[in-house]
Amino acid sequence: MRHNKKFNHLSRTASHRAAMLANMSVSLIKHKRITTTVAKAKALRMYVEPLLTKSKDDTTHSRRVVFSYLQDKYAIQELFGQIAAKIADRPGGYTRIIKLGARKSDGSEMCFIELVDFDENMLKTSGKKKARTRRGGKKAAAKAEEAPVAEEAAVEEAPVAEETAAEAPVADAPAAEEAAPEAPAEEAAEEPKAE
Repeated sequence: MRHNKKFNHLSRTASHRAAMLANMSVSLIKHKRITTTVAKAKALRMYVEPLLTKSKDDTTHSRRVVFSYLQDKYAIQELFGQIAAKIADRPGGYTRIIKLGARKSDGSEMCFIELVDFDENMLKTSGKKKARTRRGGKKAAAKAEEAPVAEEAAVEEAPVAEETAAEAPVADAPAAEEAAPEAPAEEAAEEPKAE
């Protein structure tokens, strides 16, 4: 019985599979995106993500552990330098698989596998999020727009009244008293409009 043996052997011997995944990992680290079959990409994701997590801890031990898998010192420099700095705050999920469709020759499902933090196009689109709408339709949207505008208008008028009272000289105290009662009257007149 093959219980709990879930990883894909990819129709290869263990040594062939390990060498292929190591080479694909090095290519992914150097080029940030590679094109391959979906089955190989899923196997590569399981192989390379623990190595990327290991690269966050830049110690001699972690470098030697990753080197035992990859056997390429230039890939190790790239991984522990530029890549580790970009993925430092990401808690996993360092790769993305984007399906491309079937290959012409044999019909294999093809895909891109790429490092998430190095795709400029996806980073630009992910920054903009659509505002969520509700079923209320136009009435709810109109009320939502009016409420912040009314609050801003009330906030802007209150400091103006305080400034006029503060600008009045001490000698003209009666003039300041006359200006002060007028300001609350104006606010009271505009408050019902906001409601």
